[in-house]
Amino acid sequence: MSETVQLREVGPRDGLQMTATILSTEQKLEWCRREVAAGLVDIEVTSFVSPKLAPQFADAADVARRAILIEGCRPAALVPNLKGAQLALEAGLTSLYFVMSASEAHNRANVRRTTEESLDEFRRIIEHRDTMPGKKAWIGSGIATAFGCTIQGEVPERRVVEIAARLAEAGADGINVADTVGYGDPAQVRRLVKAVMDEVAPLPVACHFHDTRGLGLANILAAVDVGVRSFDASLAGIGGCPFAPSASGNVDTEGTAFLLERLGLDTGIDLEALMALRQEVERWLPGEQFARGVGVAGLPRR
Repeated sequence: MSETVQLREVGPRDGLQMTATILSTEQKLEWCRREVAAGLVDIEVTSFVSPKLAPQFADAADVARRAILIEGCRPAALVPNLKGAQLALEAGLTSLYFVMSASEAHNRANVRRTTEESLDEFRRIIEHRDTMPGKKAWIGSGIATAFGCTIQGEVPERRVVEIAARLAEAGADGINVADTVGYGDPAQVRRLVKAVMDEVAPLPVACHFHDTRGLGLANILAAVDVGVRSFDASLAGIGGCPFAPSASGNVDTEGTAFLLERLGLDTGIDLEALMALRQEVERWLPGEQFARGVGVAGLPRR
C-alpha cells in the first residue's frame, strides 16, 4: 500500500484574492463540489477578512455554511484576527488557519501588526476557541515569508523556527511553513523545514510554496525528502499576495498531485477530473495567468 499524502486546495481563497473577476457564491461552491468529486476533500474555501479590503470574500459566511454541507468536504478558512475566527466559528467551520509573517515588514503590510502583536492575537483566538462548548475546532497557523521577503529581504531561519515554537506553545494544532514570495530553494527547504519539524514535534508541519521563480515543485520534492506529507496548492497555479510584489504563482494542484503520485505517494486524486475542472475555472477567470506543466501538456499516454 502506498503512503498517503495530503493536498489542501487553497484556490478558492489564495487563488481568488487577487483576481480581477469576482466569482459568484455558486461558482465557488461548484468548484468545491468538483474538487471533492475528484478526490480532493481538504479545501480552504474562503477568508474571513474585511470585504472592504477583499471584496472577493464578501460572501465568506455563506460559502462556509454551504461548503460544510457538501458531502465529503473538509472546508477550512483563513482567519487573520480574532474577529475573523469568531465569524468562521459562528459559520460552523471546524478547521481554521491563522497566518502571520516571519518578516516584520510584511506582517505590518499584510495585517497591520507587529509580529509580537500577531502572536498575541493568535493566543486570543486559541483562548476564544477553548471557551466554546463541544468539540474543539482545529486551528493551525501559517508562517508567511519564511524563506525571504520582497519588502525586507532575508529572513533569518532561526527567527522562523522561534516563531513556530511560540505558535506551538500558544496552542497551534499544526504549523504551515510558507514561501509567500517564491524565494526558497531546495537546500533551504530541507534545512529550514527540518528545523521547524524538529522544534515543534509531534505537531504536524505542512508547506505552502509559490512557483514564482520556477522552483515550486523542486521545493515540494525537497520537503517530501525530509518527511512532509501535507502541502497546499492552487488549481492552475492561480494566486499571490497583494502585499508581496511579484509573489504570483502558487504551485498548481494538478502538477503537485502528478509529482506526488509519480513519487509513489497516494493523493487519492483523480487527475483527469481535476484537469477538467481546471478548464472550467479558466473559463470563469478570463485574462488571468495560469500554470503550464501537466495542466497544459496533459497526462502521459499509457
